[in-house]
Amino acid sequence: MRLVQLSRFNLAFPSPEGALREPNGLLALGGDLSPARLLMAYQRGIFPWFSSGDPILWWSPDPRAVLYPAQFHLSRSMKRFHAKSPYRVTVNHAFGHVIEGCASDRHEGTWITRDVIVAYHRLHELGYAHSIEVWEGDALVGGMYGVAQGTLFCGESMFSRAVNASKTALLVFCREFAASGGQLMDCQVLNDHTASLGAVEMSRRDYLDALERLRQQKLPQNFWVPRTLFMPQG
Repeated sequence: MRLVQLSRFNLAFPSPEGALREPNGLLALGGDLSPARLLMAYQRGIFPWFSSGDPILWWSPDPRAVLYPAQFHLSRSMKRFHAKSPYRVTVNHAFGHVIEGCASDRHEGTWITRDVIVAYHRLHELGYAHSIEVWEGDALVGGMYGVAQGTLFCGESMFSRAVNASKTALLVFCREFAASGGQLMDCQVLNDHTASLGAVEMSRRDYLDALERLRQQKLPQNFWVPRTLFMPQG
């Protein structure tokens, strides 16, 4: 296993099975963030993650953290909160504001650089990257974004400026996604937060097999059309 240097003139990636064990999943460095390369990466179970000032690093960890949308864990406190939620939830109403919100979050600011923002905005304009927005009145208070691969959604980042806002984004998305035939959400690497929401680990080989199958499937044609997913009661 060795780290591969990518060429700007060749979009091909090495096999994810050749990724390093330490750090877990590091596969390649270099290349660019063009739409064609990003789409090639996601189709092969690879994603970029790197710090500002570093070369672009490409990853495919083993195991992989995934969330089955129908198995989202709704705690009793979150269930009570959501029953009286003050939030409105939309899809693809404000992609740029959502990724900017994720970039300004203190935990995420190290890797969502200006180049990353521009790159994923291009994917959004091409119909591959999508956002879920959480609003309190007219104020954007939380959200998440990621890249669609058929009935699999690759979650990239989320942010919250109000209590339970990012959890609301994930809860409403998982319900809508599952109801429309969505099968799996990629969470990349398991942590305490994603585990508490129901995420589990899957071997890289099983993830790649699922990705190959699910990216061939389609959600309803209007699933990603900008619309309201949830309105507060009363």
